[in-house]
Amino acid sequence: MRLAALAAATAVVAASPTPSGLGFLQAHQLESGGFAEAGNPAYPQLTAWAVLGLRATGASPNGATGRYLVQHEPELTSAAALALVVLAENAIGQNPDRPLGRLRALERPSGSVGRLINGTAWSVLAFRVGGAPIQPRTIRWLLARQTRAGGWGWTPGAADSNDTATVVEALRAARVTGRPIRRALLFLLRFRNPDGGFELTLGRGSDAQSTAWAIQAFLAAGKPPPRGALAYLKRLQRPDGSFRYSTRYTTTPVWVTAQVLPALARKPFPLR
Repeated sequence: MRLAALAAATAVVAASPTPSGLGFLQAHQLESGGFAEAGNPAYPQLTAWAVLGLRATGASPNGATGRYLVQHEPELTSAAALALVVLAENAIGQNPDRPLGRLRALERPSGSVGRLINGTAWSVLAFRVGGAPIQPRTIRWLLARQTRAGGWGWTPGAADSNDTATVVEALRAARVTGRPIRRALLFLLRFRNPDGGFELTLGRGSDAQSTAWAIQAFLAAGKPPPRGALAYLKRLQRPDGSFRYSTRYTTTPVWVTAQVLPALARKPFPLR
């Protein structure tokens, strides 16, 4: 059974994309505290994304969300999933020490957290908000995996816009500046299309999530959002407040909306 959207949110579901997107997210919270796409069960990663989307706008989920995340922590095994929940629990003022401790247990002598680049980048963000030390070898490991073109992929190899943006946010959270960041931003601009949006990989076409990630990366680097990117996102908003994945597809609107709201609020990760 779904909860009604909070009255304060429905009162402002009008002209601004952020409030109406906020109301859409709140309408998809279940009594368990978790968030779900229509007709599907809640799961912790989507719930964590919804929390981050809400908190970026200054709103909060109801009190059951923290309990839901704690209850489902044992299901999480990857560094990226654990780090995401650390960020979400921290964002609602909940102590994230349990998932943070499990995340620290995944640190490897090489510097990675788990085996993957994206998991390591997310872990850096989680360590920052959790007050845990970020090991210099972890930053060296990430920097060593920047491609000659300037980007990162989720594993070593071909880079994409989303993972590049994530690593930029992680490096900036670790106070990295200079050439690696400049190269990464130039790399991201390769994925910008004439419609103002960004695509995941070249030739795939613009989508909301890739555009949101790119905006957040530029903001994390202290730069304004690329021209046309915010306008592209706003054009994807539907009458119910959700955001389309792209001009062609409306898949996973809760997930997409949760990822778009921080970009529209001009909030990179980690949220402050």
